[in-house]
Amino acid sequence: MSTTRFSIALASIPHASIARSLAALPLLVAGICFDASAQSAAGPAPDPAPVHPELTGVYEQFGGAPGMAALMDEFMAILLEDPRMRPFFEKVDHDRVKRQLAEQFCAILGGGCAYSGRDMRETHAGFAIDRADFNALVEDLQIAMDRRGIPFRAQNRLLAILAPMHREVINR
Repeated sequence: MSTTRFSIALASIPHASIARSLAALPLLVAGICFDASAQSAAGPAPDPAPVHPELTGVYEQFGGAPGMAALMDEFMAILLEDPRMRPFFEKVDHDRVKRQLAEQFCAILGGGCAYSGRDMRETHAGFAIDRADFNALVEDLQIAMDRRGIPFRAQNRLLAILAPMHREVINR
């Protein structure tokens, strides 16, 4: 993805802090892949799939359940092709990761799904995940969303909701 495209995407996110908006997603996905037993001492973790029923129309722009499943297929293929992300995903249950991401995105976007995955803090506690990992995953997700024809504004609305999760997952 070009720097220009990425900058334009950031400029259109309707939240005050773009940096926070971009700090969550790669680690969010990586969190579904790994088990970690340590619980952070910072208190209970925020809900990894806060429901936003006002975004049901955005969920429909993703194509509903069939569109979300197709997006996850595309996304996983891109992650496995990307040498920056492959180590996080090559030895995990791809079907489980795709299913839980689809659940999480569906729940967040008011699609009526329930997320069955773990919270982000617990999942990432034992891993050295940094902002570069996050940036690579965001790029890959945006490529997948572009390939699936998801409107740019809908992409940004999802990324903006996922953004605060970076506090639970970046640990290096």
